[in-house]
Amino acid sequence: MGSISPVLIIQLQLKSQKVGPYHGLKQVQVDMQAQTIQLDPKPGRFSLTHSKLSILLAVALVLFYNLAFFRNVIAIYPLTLQHALFIGSLALLITAAVSLFLTILSSRHTTRPLFILIIVLSSLSSYFMDSYNVVIDSTMLQNVAATSASESRDLLSIKLFVYILLLGILPAVFVYKVRIVQRPLRKELLSKAKVTLIAILVIAAQLFMLGKTYASFFREHKPLRQYTNPLFYLYSTGKFINQVAAADTTEIKPIGLDAKKAIGSGKRQLIIFVVGETVRADHFGLNGYAKQTTPLLSKQDVISFPQMASCGTSTAVSVPCMFSSFDRSDYDDNKGRSYENLLDVLNRTGAHILWRDNNSDSKGVALRVPYEDFKTPEKNRQCDEECRDTGMLDGLQAFIDQHPTGDFLIVLHQMGNHGPAYYKRYPKAFEKFTPACQTNMLEQCTGEQISNAYDNSILYTDYFLNKTIDLLKQNDAGFKTAMLYVSDHGESLGENGVYLHGMPYFMAPEVQKNPAALVWFGQNFNDIDKAALKARAGGPISHDNLFHTILGLMDIQTSVYDKGLDFSRNDKQLTKK
Repeated sequence: MGSISPVLIIQLQLKSQKVGPYHGLKQVQVDMQAQTIQLDPKPGRFSLTHSKLSILLAVALVLFYNLAFFRNVIAIYPLTLQHALFIGSLALLITAAVSLFLTILSSRHTTRPLFILIIVLSSLSSYFMDSYNVVIDSTMLQNVAATSASESRDLLSIKLFVYILLLGILPAVFVYKVRIVQRPLRKELLSKAKVTLIAILVIAAQLFMLGKTYASFFREHKPLRQYTNPLFYLYSTGKFINQVAAADTTEIKPIGLDAKKAIGSGKRQLIIFVVGETVRADHFGLNGYAKQTTPLLSKQDVISFPQMASCGTSTAVSVPCMFSSFDRSDYDDNKGRSYENLLDVLNRTGAHILWRDNNSDSKGVALRVPYEDFKTPEKNRQCDEECRDTGMLDGLQAFIDQHPTGDFLIVLHQMGNHGPAYYKRYPKAFEKFTPACQTNMLEQCTGEQISNAYDNSILYTDYFLNKTIDLLKQNDAGFKTAMLYVSDHGESLGENGVYLHGMPYFMAPEVQKNPAALVWFGQNFNDIDKAALKARAGGPISHDNLFHTILGLMDIQTSVYDKGLDFSRNDKQLTKK
């Protein structure tokens, strides 16, 4: 926007009127000192004050970016006359709250860039909430930060680009182009005060007029608040930033400093721990699922745990938690980052540790042990449309043969059933269940198609686990061999309109918290009562048991080991901690 000195304007006017150039000019200069006349280089261009733009954007965000929120509200408060009044009041309250927030943010230098950023982020948030019914909390942001490029590509779709265009780019262009009126500071502050006061009064009025309904809403339906866009994801962003900042300054605290190998424990241990991805227990053929998704494992002497409970509903939480010494109730991201884990304890005893990853990464678990990335053809020789989990088995025998002494714990982190592109997670030869959903836009597929694609992925995991057992059998003569398979969490396949995973634990459906899990023991694990373990395997069990169970299987003596949580040796009914 151009501006011109008032002194120059007046001088030009005086000259045109043939008046002495200094006649009365000194007084005018004093009166108009430090003032400017604002000129719009494009006369007639639409203009708004900071406050009016804040209110306009707040209205647009509530009307067009909160479909998931109002859809979930209407599911609980059907559109009767009584409920319609409350829903309208709720819309007004949120609009006032967003207006208040945006008004506080707005200023001469912040309004345009911050509003554009909020618009773009809200369009993305709206897409994922509308399409998958997920919420954008700090855990979800942690998942986003840990997502690899290949996983991100699976989320791309035409619908996503439409959302970004209509709800992101076009409104952002409007904010970029609109003329924002720059008023004197005093007037601007007065306007902000008026909007703030009105917004507070509107919020107070809604709470007062429908107090009982709001009391019930806030007390009984807390999860609904997490769908408010942009308020909740902005709150979650602040929380996530604080977590990351705290983690950057955290020192690693050691655990199990007294850990040592038990004397006279017999043959060396060779244990492979397969960390699965997104496999829910009720779709495992071993657990009585209608479709036989585990035909090869059903022929092996495996023990399945149909009541396994996960530590979290996302990889970023569950994977570090299952290797942690903390129970789910005590675990948080800061503890996961600031304390050593199971691999550190075993590494201290001289065991050979190896982590092979065909997922995004180890989520911080394998930072201090040998780590191999199998997500690219340079390392993984079994890649077609994507690199396959079976490629992680290549070269393992050579690794074992290189170490004539010492025990082994090998971790294989699968790509498994990572959604939403389930159809990519298996070679076409494994497409047994048809018709299978062939897109990452799950809302375009029927429930049967989604389930079939998902189950075909499990069929491929069955093949991978069977090959892993075959590798262990080749080493059975010289080792006590075992394979543990535990998925990090389950998955929603469209039940009640919810897809994928990552919901806050307290509100997540059970299918996201009940992952598949099993164990196989070689012939030399004679100190395990397999019949007794199989008899109690149908009871409750959780990720909390894994830390202690693996220490027990590796015959490690340490003060951090709790036999009561070791499901391989506890002779009582297993219970969740």
